[in-house]
Amino acid sequence: MQARPASKYHLKDLYQEISFYDRKIAYCQNFEKFDCEEERSRAVEKLAKKRKTLVQSAAAMASAGVECDPSQLPRSLKNAESAA
Repeated sequence: MQARPASKYHLKDLYQEISFYDRKIAYCQNFEKFDCEEERSRAVEKLAKKRKTLVQSAAAMASAGVECDPSQLPRSLKNAESAA
């Protein structure tokens, strides 16, 4: 698999993917049906782990100087920035 070069378009794609995982986690927590709460927590944990790696990649790119339009930030990252 070929690595993608760090660019503002790749960062934008990462932000879109983070937003997608935010929605998947919310759906899993609120609407998806599971046999027990243990299965739900495992599913949410798995999604959160993948989201965390995406956030780390996006943060590394942003700290390396790759700039992206602030309107492209996912809501979860906008809220984290305003709280800090």
